[in-house]
Amino acid sequence: MSNAPQATPGPGDFHAVAELHHRFLTGLILALVLRAGEATAAEAVYRLFRRQHREKFLPGLKLLGLTGLPDAVVSAQYHYLSNFIGTVKVEFMPESDRKAWIRYPPPRWIFDGTAICGIPDSVTIAMMRGWHAHNGEALGNPRLGFACTGMTTAGDPGLEGYFFEADAPLAAAERLRFAPDERAPAFDPARAPKVDYADWPAERLAKAERNYAMDFVRGMLAELAGLLGEARMVEITGRAARQIGMQTYDATRTLLALSGNTPADFAAYFCRMGRAMGDAPHMRDDAGAIVVEQPALKLLGGLDRPARVIFEAWNGLWEGAAAAHDPRLGLAVEARADTGDAVWRWRIG
Repeated sequence: MSNAPQATPGPGDFHAVAELHHRFLTGLILALVLRAGEATAAEAVYRLFRRQHREKFLPGLKLLGLTGLPDAVVSAQYHYLSNFIGTVKVEFMPESDRKAWIRYPPPRWIFDGTAICGIPDSVTIAMMRGWHAHNGEALGNPRLGFACTGMTTAGDPGLEGYFFEADAPLAAAERLRFAPDERAPAFDPARAPKVDYADWPAERLAKAERNYAMDFVRGMLAELAGLLGEARMVEITGRAARQIGMQTYDATRTLLALSGNTPADFAAYFCRMGRAMGDAPHMRDDAGAIVVEQPALKLLGGLDRPARVIFEAWNGLWEGAAAAHDPRLGLAVEARADTGDAVWRWRIG
């Protein structure tokens, strides 16, 4: 079995990984609201978006070629392009050099499907506090802020608002404002920045979608380890991971065009997903069971939190998927590179 040809991941594989991690992120936020409380869920989302902002915003401006524009416009264009590439529904409406709108119309990507009904407004506000309110700080412009004019979680037709440049420096508390009586102008696609598809062919876009979803999960798990404490973090997130693994197994396997109900069929799914995540798993027969091994785990690279607890939470996705494949199927972790073993190894059967 180990000599079987290894399929090269294609756009469908990357989309399957993105789908799994997208749903996991939504599930994590709902699990926090339910099991840790609204305030903790909002704090977790704030920390996640601060982390993402520090890691992604300035490098992303360079990657997207957004230079030489007014700060309000460049901020709104960044949100438009980065989310568009990540397959998030988004609109951009420039009004002037000092005022540019951004709108995330329904359905909201992060609060997938019916999950929108279980998300408090405080979680939406935490997202903007963690990212939008810090663009001016990152750009060295203390007069740049963001005004929120509507939130989907509050029943408005989308999360919307505008970056603005004030006449004087803004205090920290003034960098996020609320203007519920204002409404965004109509979206005109002709005025929106364009993605150069010569630079972003289908495979690169599919990888970007995968990275977008995986990076959010990676960041959330890292922040939760510090916020909740390791034991409580694994308890809450591990349960959510198993639930999401079970709930998304059919959809992700369909995206991979796989079928069958044997342990080998599940191992094929597990390896396809692993390769689409950028890892190098291989499988072999061992004493009537199937062993999957890989030398590294991309999700854990460069983390500033204990990889051990993040792995234990994330591994619940595959425990859930195995249970959906066959409730009698075992998926046991036999070796872990984060604890000194040479490889990561799972036994299936």
